[in-house]
Amino acid sequence: PSPRSRFESRDCTVFTWKRGGGAGSRGDGCTSCLEVRRRAAAVTVRAAQPKRVEAVAMESAAETAEAEKEVAAEKEVAAAGGGVEDKYGEDRATEELPVTPWAFSVASGYTLLRDPHHNKGLAFTERERDAHYLRGLLPPGVVSQDLQVKKIMHNLRQYKVPLQRYVAMMDLQERNERLFYKLLIDNVEELLPVVYTPTVGEACQKYGSIFRRPQGLYVSLRDKGKVIDVLRNWPERNIQVIVVTDGERILGLGDLGCQGMGIPVGKLSLYTALGGVRPSACLPITIDVGTNNEQLLNDEFYIGLRQRRATGEEYHELMEEFMDAVKQIYGEKVLIQFEDFANHNAFDLLAKYSKSHLVFNDDIQGTASVVLAGLLSSLKVVGGTLAEHTYLFLGAGEAGTGIAELIALEISKQTNAPIEECRKKVFLVDSKGLIVSSRKNSLQPFKTSWAHEREPVTTLLDAIKSIRPTVLIGTSGVGRAFTKEVIEAMASFNERPVIFSLSNPTSHSECTAEEAYKWTQGRAVFASGSPFDPVEYDGKIRVPGQANNAYIFPGFGLGVVISGAIRVHEDMLLAASETLAAQATQENFDKGSIFPPFTNIRKISALIAASVAAKAYELGLATRLPRPRDLEKYAESCMYTPVYRSYR
Repeated sequence: PSPRSRFESRDCTVFTWKRGGGAGSRGDGCTSCLEVRRRAAAVTVRAAQPKRVEAVAMESAAETAEAEKEVAAEKEVAAAGGGVEDKYGEDRATEELPVTPWAFSVASGYTLLRDPHHNKGLAFTERERDAHYLRGLLPPGVVSQDLQVKKIMHNLRQYKVPLQRYVAMMDLQERNERLFYKLLIDNVEELLPVVYTPTVGEACQKYGSIFRRPQGLYVSLRDKGKVIDVLRNWPERNIQVIVVTDGERILGLGDLGCQGMGIPVGKLSLYTALGGVRPSACLPITIDVGTNNEQLLNDEFYIGLRQRRATGEEYHELMEEFMDAVKQIYGEKVLIQFEDFANHNAFDLLAKYSKSHLVFNDDIQGTASVVLAGLLSSLKVVGGTLAEHTYLFLGAGEAGTGIAELIALEISKQTNAPIEECRKKVFLVDSKGLIVSSRKNSLQPFKTSWAHEREPVTTLLDAIKSIRPTVLIGTSGVGRAFTKEVIEAMASFNERPVIFSLSNPTSHSECTAEEAYKWTQGRAVFASGSPFDPVEYDGKIRVPGQANNAYIFPGFGLGVVISGAIRVHEDMLLAASETLAAQATQENFDKGSIFPPFTNIRKISALIAASVAAKAYELGLATRLPRPRDLEKYAESCMYTPVYRSYR
């Protein structure tokens, strides 16, 4: 028989392998390369004609010796990736090692070209085309990965509609994973707004229409009592980061139900591209408990449960079953990131599970960390210490109260003052006006810490005149809430007013960069949640900084993974903020930005990961022992790299 019949002949034993383990697996989710090659060689001997047996056996012995050398080399880097075996060859530490393109058996031919983990398109070499039965399935031309990137960027730039670029990027991710991440890493500033905010908001709104194939797991009310079986259906077992949403508060767009899946998918793409967490270790999940969005319920293309959103005991029972199942399947060291839950659930879930699970809420904690970094950086421009400034927020939800609390914690750390005293420097305005003590009985629990002894006022402008803040931060989700009168009032008593307009997407931003600079005569220190183009004012080009959570959560997640942390502590968030703030340079300030450019994001993520890991070790929360001598180098060695691997 031909070599191909080793895996096809009915007289041969077909060796199959499941990515997630199963019968015959060795507990790490796969059978070793050496064992597979021995078994494949045995199959070859049984299938060959008698006169070829001796030659095949000699060839198999040589291959076995070569495989033993490769296994020895692989053991030298087995500690990378937080101690989890790098079976796909994803980390920098394994970049030079040859890999075997596994699927459910050794992937070859047409199957290999359809496997996004291993497909290289026209970049397969002549030798690889022969070894894996690709002759004739590809045009004869062989191109480099860099040329592939150049071609796709050229094609993407032809699209005038951002959603078209988003769909094209998702299609690429589904057919060639490494090329997708190479493209994103090499063009991060141009493509970040495509794969995440603001374009991902529109993608979620139209997710039912653009849905191609599942990119994550859907856990619905119909799965109550069998959530653990749903999780077992995911093909990977070595999961390190989960991003989960229930779709009730997607960006500033409200309840998008099951179509919120675009958010976990987008976030985890950034965990990999910016933070270097392996794509095989990432799992996007949507909890579908229905939706209260009438437009979606009446949309024939809607892909979720067509019912009103479940609440109360029914909701929390499903969440509890889900959290228990995650811990049972993936262990205690999997990071669970809550994303875009409504306020009434977000705070409760974080408080409930922070003591028993490794959980992180990016809307509350990630946003807070990146904004605190921006404030620490802005002090180099406006002067003074964090404690010497006064802060006023428009918006008292997850983001607003989360940022406020982290500011107070950092002030307390710097001054050794009680946290209660530090909170008095921070004021919040919600839909009913300034949060003051006389409103305490009617406030939601997460707002009561910010109810200070002051006269009640009902408008933002009146609050500014009364408090005279040096820093104004918008987290309201109300577009153009920072009117000309509001910004001019800030500029009237501040030489360099600090104005952060953080709401997403762009249409919900409290003001634009141009408005902030124009109405303060170019004196504002400005940052936004969504990207804005550079602004020319008074003959000078200003490049507004983006207070994007993507500065923080990818590196934070990597730090948690490489240290084997079992809990998230607030000091780890403070460490991430301080590290990010230290990366902004005078060159950035001269251009008008208080954040470093995204072109350096992977280096920044490695630094943040090292500082987060160091704090985890200091607090006794790390389990990866012994502690690496150089955490920064260790973090870099564990980071995913998208360069193509050579196939055996």
